[in-house]
Amino acid sequence: MPDVAIAAPNAAAADAGAAVVKAGGNAIDAALAASLVTMVNEVGIVSLSSGGFLTIQPPDGSPAQTIDGWMDMPGRSQALGGGTWDVSTEYGGGIDITIGPGSVGTHGSLAAFGVAHQRWGSIPWREIVAPALDVARSGFALSAASRFYLEYVHDDIFGWDAASSTAIHDPDGTLKTGLICVADLADSLEEIAEHGPGALYSGDLGRMISDSILAKGGILGRDDLDAYRPVTRPSLTARVGDWTLATNPPPSVGGVCVAAMLRLLDDYPRHGWDVADRARLIQVQRAVLGERLRVFNHADDLEAAAAAYLDLIDRDHLAVLESGSTAHVSTSGSDGAACSITVSSGYSSGMIASGTGIWLNNCLGEQELNPQGLHGLAPGTRLLSNMAPTVGRSSDGASLAIGSPGADRITTAIVQAVAGFVSGGLTLEEAIVHPRVHVHRAATDEEEIKVEGELSMYFGGVAATPCWATGELNAGADPRRDGAVRLVREPHTQD
Repeated sequence: MPDVAIAAPNAAAADAGAAVVKAGGNAIDAALAASLVTMVNEVGIVSLSSGGFLTIQPPDGSPAQTIDGWMDMPGRSQALGGGTWDVSTEYGGGIDITIGPGSVGTHGSLAAFGVAHQRWGSIPWREIVAPALDVARSGFALSAASRFYLEYVHDDIFGWDAASSTAIHDPDGTLKTGLICVADLADSLEEIAEHGPGALYSGDLGRMISDSILAKGGILGRDDLDAYRPVTRPSLTARVGDWTLATNPPPSVGGVCVAAMLRLLDDYPRHGWDVADRARLIQVQRAVLGERLRVFNHADDLEAAAAAYLDLIDRDHLAVLESGSTAHVSTSGSDGAACSITVSSGYSSGMIASGTGIWLNNCLGEQELNPQGLHGLAPGTRLLSNMAPTVGRSSDGASLAIGSPGADRITTAIVQAVAGFVSGGLTLEEAIVHPRVHVHRAATDEEEIKVEGELSMYFGGVAATPCWATGELNAGADPRRDGAVRLVREPHTQD
């Protein structure tokens, strides 16, 4: 079996990836197992009720594929428009979050995981789920990212539902300081291990989730879950130096923004992010994020709009320049495989589906993912996404998996890390830790240039795993989060 490098949001997730490699798994197996652990222990960031994307470079060198397991708009059999309310929080500098049972979208991560495992997995599904099941049974401490977020919202978002409130609070109403064991979650994972991802859709778990949501005024019905299908697409590519990078195609806007920024940077930074390099970066971000606000968020045909914009960039760079919460895992194998997975449950609806231990997403309530408004899409339509899990292959045979959480900072974090590593002469670790810049564009088109001083989780949490042409592996995880890396080598010892 190949050697595998793993970069994950926390040590338990990285350990899960290493464990499945030692059991005979490959890089894709490791990424799936690590991501499932984040769905247990990254409370408030991601859960089993999540959507996500997987970009995979197959070990045979064939073109990269992206599996779309993002959220669908539910409501096939329900009246739209109810079951939500807004919460104002100082998190992220002050945001309004729409929560409640009506904010829950149709989850897709597990369905996409099933497709990836069926096509590229090398060990049984039960062994992929086993580490997450162990974490749920034994309990876990809140990660730094979870605790930081929950300090702002543990009452307003996670306090209105009894099961949710009990899970994260001590009797005095403060956030738990000891281990968290969520009632029924281990049983749910056992069901998923036994019956596969379908348990969350047509199985008993899916029915329990839907019935719980509908009983509280939401719109996610059994027919929405039964109809959900992941979609596999050729990845969107961008050429940077000797590297061909592959990322998330439409209907995600994240991959389009990453591809556009990398093409416009035109091999910057050239001096390790000096003043001129940073000025170019701000110019590029301003152009691409402005195009997203003006066009992509409102396009009836996002694929056509994205293709036209990227064609314009390829024809005339100058003409273009002058005109929320996630978890990420990256893995690479010495066999050439690379897997980049980004998953999200939004800011959370605040409720646990009765009898399941599963916190439910609020992706219908994220304004930037729903420019047409709450319940503004037709049932069965994919929501927008900032996610951009990315893999790459160099002309000399090296490979790379990279990605980041961070809402609208996902694209800018990935671009700065990739550009610094590929073009800027920085080591992987230097490229990840380097202070970042983000051009924030409000819906009103107001602009704020945010420059990182001290390292802050606001600017993302890049995880990257390159494999050099020699077969040597490396891994880097962002200190802005509780990032952890593992290298598993034959005879499957762990660094």
